[in-house]
Amino acid sequence: MKLEIHLGSASYPITVERGNLSQAGNLLNLNRKVLVVTDQGVPGSYVKRFAAQCGQPVVQVLPQGEGEKTMEQVTVLCRLMLEQGFSRRDCVAAIGGGMCGDLAGFAAACYMRGIDFYNLPTTLLSQVDSSIGGKTGVNLDGVKNIVGAFWQPKGVIVDPDTLSTLPRRLWAEGMAEAVKMALTSDAGLFEQLERGELEDRPEELIFRALSIKKAVVEQDERESGPRRLLNFGHTIGHGVESAAGGGLFHGECVAIGMLPMCSSQVRSRLAALLEKWGLPTRCNLPKDAVWQAMIHDKKASASGFAAVFVDQPGAGYVKQISHGEMRAILDGGWPN
Repeated sequence: MKLEIHLGSASYPITVERGNLSQAGNLLNLNRKVLVVTDQGVPGSYVKRFAAQCGQPVVQVLPQGEGEKTMEQVTVLCRLMLEQGFSRRDCVAAIGGGMCGDLAGFAAACYMRGIDFYNLPTTLLSQVDSSIGGKTGVNLDGVKNIVGAFWQPKGVIVDPDTLSTLPRRLWAEGMAEAVKMALTSDAGLFEQLERGELEDRPEELIFRALSIKKAVVEQDERESGPRRLLNFGHTIGHGVESAAGGGLFHGECVAIGMLPMCSSQVRSRLAALLEKWGLPTRCNLPKDAVWQAMIHDKKASASGFAAVFVDQPGAGYVKQISHGEMRAILDGGWPN
């Protein structure tokens, strides 16, 4: 299955197909120096398979975890490219989850003011969401993704076979992002997820989630309007993630963050679905700590938040609310 994101000169193809990691050399321009960015949680066989298809691979294996998504690691990647003599004709490729994609993409955007970047996501979370759209960046002083750039990849390869080695908890956090897409934009997809119809059909799940994101990104590449819809669950979720200090995965925080932003009817259905996958449905962190992280997030402004609500599945909407209104939603979100 193939998609194309149409962004003028920044357009690029997305291929979703079992086994296509082994076809990367036919799908991407790899006959050059390629900085292959991965982390210790990615099976080495995936990296070797990809590197063997590159003209001049330079492999960098990062420590695993969101805590590694820092300016220091961007410096490591850029310095390595400089030492290896990378030019503007060369490229960067990420093999792994969202952390690898965010770091590698940002390094590609920075080095020589921008070189080609390819994304090969290997987690469900990155396959259904972060692998496309061009958002790259790192965390700083506990604030998530506060430093970064919009830098579209030149191509994205999604191989659902890589999910065979994914732990159940990581599968579940990816499902949280798929639910986000469905609740905001596709009621039929949400109902299918409720019925458990797509867990054994990952290609269809990934393709439909990416189709939703593709349509939104094409309308609003740099998040000045419609693309804010994709932040459903993230306004509170990013605050939870920062306050948790690495104790919760990103998708788990999004799951928590979606619930207070739904109507009561949708909330009960969503909670049942999240609980089925073992995802959290309440937050035991101090709400003041979550709130402090929220007001320092890049989505906050002096006047308040562009918050995303869902009153009915498939019909998400963005509404500007004040700091006081957002704090009231947070305080009423879950029992302590």
